[in-house]
Amino acid sequence: MKPWFRKFACAVFATAGLAMTGTASAQQKIRIQTAVPTASIYFELMKRYADRVDRMTAGKLKIDVLPDGAVVPAFEILDAVDKGIVEGGFAWTHYWSGKHPAAGLFSNPMAGAGSGMDQVSHMAWLAEGGGEALYKKLFSDILKVRVEGMLLQPMGPDPLGWFKQPIASVEDFKKMKYRSPPGITGEIFKEMGVAAVAMPGGEIVPAAQRGVIDAAEWIGPADDVNLGLHRVWKHYYLQGLHQATDVGEVIFNKGWFDKQAPDIKEILRTAAMATIADTYVFNVSRNAKALEKLKADAQVVVHDTPPDFFPAFIKATNTVLDRHAAKDPFFKEVLESQRAFARTVVPYWTKINALYTNMGNAALQDKK
Repeated sequence: MKPWFRKFACAVFATAGLAMTGTASAQQKIRIQTAVPTASIYFELMKRYADRVDRMTAGKLKIDVLPDGAVVPAFEILDAVDKGIVEGGFAWTHYWSGKHPAAGLFSNPMAGAGSGMDQVSHMAWLAEGGGEALYKKLFSDILKVRVEGMLLQPMGPDPLGWFKQPIASVEDFKKMKYRSPPGITGEIFKEMGVAAVAMPGGEIVPAAQRGVIDAAEWIGPADDVNLGLHRVWKHYYLQGLHQATDVGEVIFNKGWFDKQAPDIKEILRTAAMATIADTYVFNVSRNAKALEKLKADAQVVVHDTPPDFFPAFIKATNTVLDRHAAKDPFFKEVLESQRAFARTVVPYWTKINALYTNMGNAALQDKK
């Protein structure tokens, strides 16, 4: 082989090697550990998120979405992402309430932070009312974890739940032992005089069958079917205030996220925004169809929540939230931000929502 050709060949192969290495490094595969089982519609939404990122990056970033417990238990997801055990996680910010109670105000502001904000107006607070900056501050300054978070699944409202017998008032509710979410939500029910207990989803049906609890809430018709609550109780109350807003989040290890090119970062954010729209249409369609099936096949009876529940829950919520605000400056900062935004938004948005309620009721009445 001629010396000049040997040098040329070496240069070609070296260049090819660099190109191959560059291609390989440009293609990434990461894992997102979720807090839901594969049967959940919210797991399906995260799979859609992963598929959308795959297509938008032309295959440069592939996301393996893992079910609850695949790597770590659900309540350890934040720490796992912070430490880089997994690159990403999906849960709800209120899962980190044990680390700081203000976490719940971002994903689950009970009764609209006591101010009547619904899920749409809460999402508006995050995007337009200063909520996103406070959300970032929660992770960086308060929890001191290295994660990049994006709220992407507005999946509420969660029903008040399933009851062994109908209730006509708050007093009837107080006679029952009720499974509620833990933390501040449980505090609110106890403030109302309701005997609230917390337990994981997998324990609800066995506890109901043994008579340990008389009522319970979970997520919504489509996911409640998977849990099997309709096989134990037949009385269902859709109108709950404890999670009138319920927003899921995706979090990424910040060390990994900061190394990504600007276009990858923007794709991850844009895919999250698209998932917000996905979640709204999922909730309406999937839960409505599941509810019809529950009524037709399982003889489930859907009731209106007693009218006196609403003011009682709002009053208890503000009592508990004020108690926490008095103890913690960051909690107070977030709560005051939400209440200030609500003073502007709730009067307008309540009137708009009344339009759809009245329109729907008129249409249903016309069909009778």
